[in-house]
Amino acid sequence: MIEIIQQKLDSYKVSNPVEEEQATKEIMQEIALYGLWRAGFFKVAAFQGGTSLRILHGLPRFSEDLDFMLQTPDREFDWSGYLAKLLECFEEYGLQSEALPKGRMDRAVRTAVLKNNSFVNQLNLRFYKGHADRKITIKLEVDANPPAGSVYDYTYLDFPTDFEVCHQDLPSNFALKIHALLCRPYLKGRDWYDFNWYIRKEVSPNLPHLRNALVQYGPWEGQDSLAIDKDWVRTELQNRIDKIDWTAAAGDVAPFLKAGEQEALTLWGARFFATKLEKLA
Repeated sequence: MIEIIQQKLDSYKVSNPVEEEQATKEIMQEIALYGLWRAGFFKVAAFQGGTSLRILHGLPRFSEDLDFMLQTPDREFDWSGYLAKLLECFEEYGLQSEALPKGRMDRAVRTAVLKNNSFVNQLNLRFYKGHADRKITIKLEVDANPPAGSVYDYTYLDFPTDFEVCHQDLPSNFALKIHALLCRPYLKGRDWYDFNWYIRKEVSPNLPHLRNALVQYGPWEGQDSLAIDKDWVRTELQNRIDKIDWTAAAGDVAPFLKAGEQEALTLWGARFFATKLEKLA
């Protein structure tokens, strides 16, 4: 079945080694999603985050990790059983991989790492020349104690064959992106790129879900009386926009964009994003 993967890779029509590596990782991500579906993972969890936007909604930037959230909190969640089924799926497609849970079980976000180096000898990959021992690594993270209030959708994918993915709807995903913009303790330009994408799509954030996330983690943690509306969101985001190093933010996201998309990063600044904020649906 390796021919199916080569055909998928050829369909990307990559023009340089960076694009080729990103395409290969994305193919591995999609096979992982298929393997998780077969393992019954989407009966208990939902796909969310930047890679879900990329694969399900055509977000024009590459995203490295697979992020999920449990539909119902479960502090006993363990990746092990799902990873075993996932590896069986990879083997069926001729891909020898390894997958291991990482980190502590007492943390809300449970991490696993999927590694593969069998692409080297089976696909025509330019970026592997001289690096036969190089592995493709994908990180999987699931929030075992997610904030309440998310809404879920279901989408059918057709690579490597037909399957179904449970995922957050766009308003709920946008809510968690705004939570990241307000609460992440470091600058990540990809967050602001995604914010701009949501604005262009005229997505309105799921405010109850955002409020629950804010009370659960970040500067507003434990403030059960917190009440938010869109004016509150605009004010807090504007405070963030005024303090950001936009050159650094653009530099963070640039490697994940094709050349045609990178030119627009020259517009990034406080005035640009303040204008976008005015359009918050």
